Amino acid sequence: MQKLRVPINSFQFGEVSGSLLMRTDSPVYTSSAQSLQNMIVMSEGSVKKRDGLKNIYKYTGIAFDPDHPAQSHLFAFRFSDDEQYVISVETDKIRCFFLYADGSVSLVSTVTQDTNGNPLPFDQDYLSQYTTAQYGDVMFICHPLFMPRMLIRTGLTSFEVTPFSFDERLDGSMIFQPYTAFQSNGVTLDPSASSGAGITLTVGESHWTADHVGTVIRYNDSEIEITSVTSPTVAVGNVVDTLRIRLSVLNPLRTSDGSSTVEVTHLAHGYAGGETVVIEDASAVGGINTGSLNGTRTVAGIIDENTWYFTAGGSASSAEDGGGYVKLVTHAPTADWSEQSFSAVRGYPAAVAFHENRLCYAGTLAQPDAIWMSQIGSFFNFDVGEAEDTDAIALIAATGTVNEVRYMISNRDLQIFGASGELYIPTYLNQAITPTNAQIRLQTPYGCEFTQPVSVDGATLFVQNGGTVVREYLYTDGEDAYTATAVSTIASHLIVSPRCMAVAHGGFGTPESYALMTNGNGDMAAFNSNRAERRASWTRLTTDGSFCSVCAIHGRIFTNVWGTDGSMYLCEFTGQIGLDRYVTGVANGSGEVTVSSAFVNGDTVSIVSEDGQSYLGSQTVSGGVVVIAGGSGNTYHVGLPFTSEIVTNPIDAAMRGGPATGGIRGIGSAVLDLVNTSSVKVNGYSKSITAPISGKHEFRVLGYNRDPQITVQQGEPLPMQVNGLIAELII
Repeated sequence: MQKLRVPINSFQFGEVSGSLLMRTDSPVYTSSAQSLQNMIVMSEGSVKKRDGLKNIYKYTGIAFDPDHPAQSHLFAFRFSDDEQYVISVETDKIRCFFLYADGSVSLVSTVTQDTNGNPLPFDQDYLSQYTTAQYGDVMFICHPLFMPRMLIRTGLTSFEVTPFSFDERLDGSMIFQPYTAFQSNGVTLDPSASSGAGITLTVGESHWTADHVGTVIRYNDSEIEITSVTSPTVAVGNVVDTLRIRLSVLNPLRTSDGSSTVEVTHLAHGYAGGETVVIEDASAVGGINTGSLNGTRTVAGIIDENTWYFTAGGSASSAEDGGGYVKLVTHAPTADWSEQSFSAVRGYPAAVAFHENRLCYAGTLAQPDAIWMSQIGSFFNFDVGEAEDTDAIALIAATGTVNEVRYMISNRDLQIFGASGELYIPTYLNQAITPTNAQIRLQTPYGCEFTQPVSVDGATLFVQNGGTVVREYLYTDGEDAYTATAVSTIASHLIVSPRCMAVAHGGFGTPESYALMTNGNGDMAAFNSNRAERRASWTRLTTDGSFCSVCAIHGRIFTNVWGTDGSMYLCEFTGQIGLDRYVTGVANGSGEVTVSSAFVNGDTVSIVSEDGQSYLGSQTVSGGVVVIAGGSGNTYHVGLPFTSEIVTNPIDAAMRGGPATGGIRGIGSAVLDLVNTSSVKVNGYSKSITAPISGKHEFRVLGYNRDPQITVQQGEPLPMQVNGLIAELII
């Protein structure tokens, strides 16, 4: 019989999949565990018990529905360091919670209607798909089924919701919104008049639907509002201003010496001859003055599809091309027409972000791979204008397949996450994105699930389409491109249909950044990355009930928890309190602590002292209180205990004759390096601890098998930190 001392110096690679249990040759094997439940990996490689969940609010009007478990989507709203909010988006409702300077959190505003008196369009079937972007006092909320809504902070504790609306020209003749030609190529629009109300709009194919009522179409650059639909090919509308076009060719008029005939270069004009047009803004050409050119004229003849001619009021004295920029008032059939990009017919943006002082939208139902960027510093103006540097931008991700855009992240570049691939719009050195240099580049082919990507440790984490892999979207100078390396490979069992993801910088009272992800099975996965040391770790967080949604504001982490009573609670990970959904109260003269805000009569709860170091046992709630003998005037925490557990990989060693893997072996003892630990059990054996202990402590254990492991547990609601351990392996 031989005894070996096998060290596990750290748990820096976190919990790993059972598929790695034969990789005893890997450094990952000796610095990880088979289970790290409710433990947090610290930068040094040690693990500590996660913070408890402080109860903040018990939701009213929400009951657990197994078909719709995600009935609240949490978002962070940060106006300044001292004015921060947690936003809960629910079916037909938004609740706003204010974070006070003393650490308390309170519901300050509930919004159920928009400023027009209409119900909010949020629906439990799609809550997990909503995307947001915040700028100052306004948060934009998007989904393809409704016009973006703006949650506006109107005071320190007051909010309102209003539909997004585009800027308009001062005279009301133009809405600065994006337009798209949705009709088939070559299909013309034939208005019955160039001005007025109730004109008919005839198209050459089935196009109009009832949802077109209220939308705006553009006849060249003039707007017509649809008021009714007569048939799939005929609609009725009001001309906002006179229908006119500006010829796209500079100096489109051509004269001949001694002739009054003037040729007009008008691309794809659509005229047949005999139409009446009104010419405006034409300058003198070939000796014919402006008065003889401008005014009402008749299309005298057609030369070709791009050229027609009319008779001027005088004859030319020379042959010349001129006229400057010419406008025509006309209602002739034209193929140059379009309709607003965002509507009930075409859908609304799925993704939103702010990037380089532009508001960016992307991914409607009709244009899932389109991206629109507002004018610089003018977030409600999407007029592309003349493609000046500050004008709005419209792009299509034409990469060979339709990339349905789901999320956009403003990082090094504008990163775009679609259902079938990852793209980006590059930012050039010392140059802003402009209409003339903007382009979309496809990078990786994995696709993104409906889980909001987050930025952590210089990269962007996203869940691959299918919900089984988490990837790290990172620009590499060596490849001059983005890569999307899987970071969940060694802990793939912890990725189970993710719902929601957030990142906390300095979370759980450490200087580390943690990405938190709620899963479809009710667990939460915590990810910590340190690229400089080439390590990444995952751990599993559980609670009595299930996690629903999560958001973070700096180092503060908030989550929705479904209790086993079928109610939903807003909670915060905070403090060295080993209880979930805990409430804090001062015992009255009879030793009673009120707990009715979180628990009902008959619930069994645990009680710990104010400093979290003393466990006072459990009680059954009665009359909305628990009673602590001799506790009058003292502060206590009352909540639900949770189990923290470390299960090591099978303890193994390399022998002279080969590895001990698979052989029958045992563990005689284990030496744990503990910090401020008040309760601990090793392989079922506990040690009597009367005060928190730190340092190295030996635990005697027994048992032989082919995969000997050390299990460290704590079921009591007390602190625990394990820096590492040494196992005595008996072979």
